[in-house]
Amino acid sequence: MKLTTITNVSVDGIMQGPGLADEDRRGGFERGGWALPLVDEETMTRLGEVYGRADAFLFGRRTYEIFAASWGAMADPQDNPVAAPLHARPKYVVSKTLTDPGWAHTTVLAGGPAAVRELKERMPGELQVHGSGQLVRRLAAEGLIDEMLLLAYPVIVGQGTRLFPADGPDGALELVDSRATPGGVTWQVYRPAGRPRYATEVPPRTS
Repeated sequence: MKLTTITNVSVDGIMQGPGLADEDRRGGFERGGWALPLVDEETMTRLGEVYGRADAFLFGRRTYEIFAASWGAMADPQDNPVAAPLHARPKYVVSKTLTDPGWAHTTVLAGGPAAVRELKERMPGELQVHGSGQLVRRLAAEGLIDEMLLLAYPVIVGQGTRLFPADGPDGALELVDSRATPGGVTWQVYRPAGRPRYATEVPPRTS
């Protein structure tokens, strides 16, 4: 199974609270809702296509709860290109504390990355991870990500949780696709490409 991560990030790498002002105030974050005003029609159309191709979804507990309270609470999900696949297709949550998920077709994976690896090995299709920053970092460290889609918004948020920490494992990326919407949202598709190459020669001094 192909595991794809889909992440909304600001120019300075923030991924916390992109949708609504109060969706994630952890750490005193006060600048939620920074992405929603920048979502144009093309972005929504492409997002619908991305969700529509998924065979299953994988979440961390926090993002799962946010999605369940929003997309999962829609009265007529079948009429929405994002909500429809979220409702109809299998959802997996990596969590040791969630015991009674209320959203239909949800399975809790208490085994962490090992359970995700087993899931990938026994199922076909595409497994999508939306948001779920802590989970994405763990999956990257375990080499479980096959493709990364970054939606970069033309805004500097200035505070909040970033996709990758200031100190963590490194990795090279292969750019597979890149495009921009009329509203300035850039779509960048990457595949992991092993370890980065670092310059080792020291340029000669001119004086």
